[in-house]
Amino acid sequence: MAFRASSLRWMRRQAVRAVIAGAGITAAAYWYTDQTHEGRFKQASGKEYLRIAHSDTLAQLNQRPTTALPTRQELLKALREQHYDVLIIGGGATGAGVALDSQTRGLSTALVELDDFSSGTSSRSTKLIHGGVRYLQAAIFNFDLEQYRMVKEALFERSNLLEIAPHLSYPLPIMLPVYKWWQIPYYWFGIKAYDFVSGKRVLKSSFYIDKAKALERFPMLKKESLCGALIYYDGQHNDARMNLAIILTAIRKGAHCANHVKVERLLKNEQGQVNGAHVRDQLTGFEWDIKAKCVVNATGAFTDTIRKMADPETENICVPSVGVHVVLPGYYSPGNTGLLDPSTSDGRVIFFLPWERMTVAGTTDSPSEVTLEPAPQDRDIEFILQEIRSYLSNDISVRRGDVMSAWAGLRPLVRDITKKDTKSLARNHIIEISASNLVTIAGGKWTTYRHMAEETVDACVKTCGLTPKNGCVTPGLLLEGAHDWSPLLYIRLVQDYGIETD
Repeated sequence: MAFRASSLRWMRRQAVRAVIAGAGITAAAYWYTDQTHEGRFKQASGKEYLRIAHSDTLAQLNQRPTTALPTRQELLKALREQHYDVLIIGGGATGAGVALDSQTRGLSTALVELDDFSSGTSSRSTKLIHGGVRYLQAAIFNFDLEQYRMVKEALFERSNLLEIAPHLSYPLPIMLPVYKWWQIPYYWFGIKAYDFVSGKRVLKSSFYIDKAKALERFPMLKKESLCGALIYYDGQHNDARMNLAIILTAIRKGAHCANHVKVERLLKNEQGQVNGAHVRDQLTGFEWDIKAKCVVNATGAFTDTIRKMADPETENICVPSVGVHVVLPGYYSPGNTGLLDPSTSDGRVIFFLPWERMTVAGTTDSPSEVTLEPAPQDRDIEFILQEIRSYLSNDISVRRGDVMSAWAGLRPLVRDITKKDTKSLARNHIIEISASNLVTIAGGKWTTYRHMAEETVDACVKTCGLTPKNGCVTPGLLLEGAHDWSPLLYIRLVQDYGIETD
């Protein structure tokens, strides 16, 4: 028996060493490939790689605004009277990003949204700004260079978003508890690889803590078999307010954006090219045409609805997936630290995060039909609660009655005909140009909205022959509310106006 136990320990150590060595070789190969690719990119781009050419434009755009924003009535009046270079359909994160990018390039820009801005998927996220630890794991162990580059892109965008909207975003420590000794080097390598890919944009370095310190940070954690925990950092944000800040920034720069305006049909010229949309104000019933040289479809899970307006015979490209989150009392996530369950009973991940003095837990990932108001199902709520129970102390009773609210959001995953389960799909995006010149941006993640918008406007310029005044200036472009903001601003408000600290 002693010999058998010793052999098992030796085999386990060898397995861990093999995993670390193999992962190290894979990471080195990815690093070399990526550095070679980036070197070629720098050489081809020259000074534009650092966006030096647009630094003066960015400095001017980042000046503190001094005028009031236009009213909805003023924006609607402009939408009825003007012709535009670009018309965007959809007021979520992606559509808002396209509007801001287009307008700051000097292109006249309009945007219409069926409901409230950010009323759909963009306000029903996990509230994280992240590169995707799960995607990096898949990239390394499946030798998937596409997912690796997607993670690296997302980590750059994470850094940029924290910089341009410090009033709505911040770094958040997330704990990954470890219950088997051999998993410590396995997870340690994965988290350190996440730091490594972040490069100089890493928020804070990850670190390992022992069992006592893990329980000090998260007292309700299950104690049995706990070996320790890893702490890493990602960004957290108020997704709905962030979306609105992007829209307001686009309006501040001159874009005309209106909510509660429904696209009834697309307009086409004599050559059959899309050149606008017939729209209806949902509040007044007034209908009119908006003309534009280029029309962008940024409607998320409703992508195919707009695509079929341009071509009724076109094949669907989106596979909607529903993700459910629940809100629990704040005492479930003490110490302002999140928790990550890296491997749920069905192979997904569950986040358990502090949010607005409450706790958000999720998410699920199941195929769904497209609907305006997706509702969380009891089975999804119970799945999340069961996963939480498996990580908390047996002394803690997580009850159905503890759920204070729940929401469901549709993810606009890009279709892959070779795969049927949505959890294996990366949240990458595609840009499609239809035969009638409708530009569709589909898929993607909240974190990478800006890069998606940049590529979309590039496609608009190329496809529709637009003439921008300058290139993309959105990296480093402050969002509405970020000017002169500081973490201590609340003290000044309390002192100057005598308001409560809450």
